[in-house]
Amino acid sequence: MKISLPSALVDKLNNLHGDVVSYCVPLSELSYWKIGGIAQCVVQPNSIECLQDALKITSEFPDVAKLIIGDCSNLLFDDEGFNGVLIKIGNELSEITFNGDEVYCEAGAWVPEVAYHCYRRELSGIEHICGIPGRIGGLVYMNGGSQRRGILENVKSVVVLDQEGNKNTVTSDEIVHSYRESPFQGKPLIVAAVTLKLQKDSRSTVRNTMKGILASRRKKFPRKLPNCGSVFLSNPKMYDVVGPPGYAIEKAGLKGVRKGNAQLSSLHANFIVNLGGASSADVLYLIGLARNTVKEQTGFSMDCEVRYIRPNGEMMQAHKFTDTMAIK
Repeated sequence: MKISLPSALVDKLNNLHGDVVSYCVPLSELSYWKIGGIAQCVVQPNSIECLQDALKITSEFPDVAKLIIGDCSNLLFDDEGFNGVLIKIGNELSEITFNGDEVYCEAGAWVPEVAYHCYRRELSGIEHICGIPGRIGGLVYMNGGSQRRGILENVKSVVVLDQEGNKNTVTSDEIVHSYRESPFQGKPLIVAAVTLKLQKDSRSTVRNTMKGILASRRKKFPRKLPNCGSVFLSNPKMYDVVGPPGYAIEKAGLKGVRKGNAQLSSLHANFIVNLGGASSADVLYLIGLARNTVKEQTGFSMDCEVRYIRPNGEMMQAHKFTDTMAIK
């Protein structure tokens, strides 16, 4: 595949320190859903300074799409690919250090690993994240968690970068958040690192809590087929009247329904699994079908946790795209 990026941009990216740039990368190899076409370029910074340099370089080419990604555990890429530069934060940027009851994590730290190291140091507060795949930067950005909790409950400060790579630190008293929402969403900010404030507790207590959460996840959630976790967000008002999204989808008679090789999981209806070779169009169809049917039957609109990435770099909650589709 021919690279369509400006040659000046390619030259500057190739001068980044270390072997951090790849071209014509299959997105299906990056996505938890194993879906997506070809990305023109993927940069994997190996330090915060390298991340700053990559942001500065790409900011000089405003006509080229740019997106910051982690492990893509809640992203749906389009089968047409990504016509720009993806900056992927992962293992190369994953330092974890402890200072008493505080833990500093670079954005690429693996979430279950953060939870495990906190357990080993008898620190409590984030047990609920132990079974969540993904990177801590993305978790902070989404205010992710489980047990109806969010990681921002335990955040002391966040190191953020703007689109030009300039660094700033945001403290907890500046972070207004709600369920699965953070002040970083909808803003041109990148989470580069986070400091968590935890509490001392016995190792056995922390371990038992985590074991219970992991056992529950293994029992309820599909694990053998590619998926992105929960597709729809839990709405407290809907929860009180109807129940969680998976129950609402099942009551609507859609559990196990297929479109192409995508399926509303027969194990948990709020998961869409890739049975092998599913397309982005298949997944989007099922999202629209579930959202429309549940709205018709209950009056409640289920919003997506999943973000859909268009080839031009536009990122949106997937339901905002499916609302424009004619789904029958």
